Amino acid sequence: MKLKYETLTKQDYETVNQELGSKDSIEILKWAYKTFGEKLVYSCSFGAEGMVLIDLISKVKKDATIVFLDTDFHFKETYELIDKVKARYPSLNIEVMKPELTPAEQAEQYGDRLWERDADACCKIRKLEPLEKKLSQYDAWISGLRREQSPTRANTQFVNQDNRFQSIKICPLIHWKEDEIWMYIKLHKLPYNELHDQNYPSIGCEYCTKAVAEGEDPRSGRWANSAKTECGLHK
Repeated sequence: MKLKYETLTKQDYETVNQELGSKDSIEILKWAYKTFGEKLVYSCSFGAEGMVLIDLISKVKKDATIVFLDTDFHFKETYELIDKVKARYPSLNIEVMKPELTPAEQAEQYGDRLWERDADACCKIRKLEPLEKKLSQYDAWISGLRREQSPTRANTQFVNQDNRFQSIKICPLIHWKEDEIWMYIKLHKLPYNELHDQNYPSIGCEYCTKAVAEGEDPRSGRWANSAKTECGLHK
């Protein structure tokens, strides 16, 4: 079956996911790269799941393309981690994307600290629009979503219709649990963001991310003090 967002039906997605249902994550990646080849990209935020996926991808396609959305607002630990990943996986093609507006230009057009007044608008400018432009060059993209992360992700399949970006979203880690992610990281001695050791289970932009107290929802540190739980990439 030729997989194209424009022609796939709901039944096609159900059929593909039934065929892939018993496969593990690395088999899903092998299938994805065989199916989409150079028209497949991994959009990575370099979280814990991202480190697992990078390592798995490196075993399947050593020169795979990985893109990172540099909003200009990330923690220094995130930038340091990217340098470590580049050193460990020199064959991977890691591209860093920037929004069209610099922080200064955004402040001039929309006012200072837009993320405090309208977080959705800030995410649109600094995340959604750049990624939309990039993903338009590909037929499918890889994401590290896991079902247990949040109720909005509980029904994620291996292969998903992505209406937001008019693309096909591949999620190889849907069945992984949090402890399995960290077991893999420790077992393979993977680099990871040091903020994870400081009660930051989910790490985004510095201005919109805080540490999470024990017992709190792992994603409660994202867009704290607001009802926002997603940047919009996975809506």
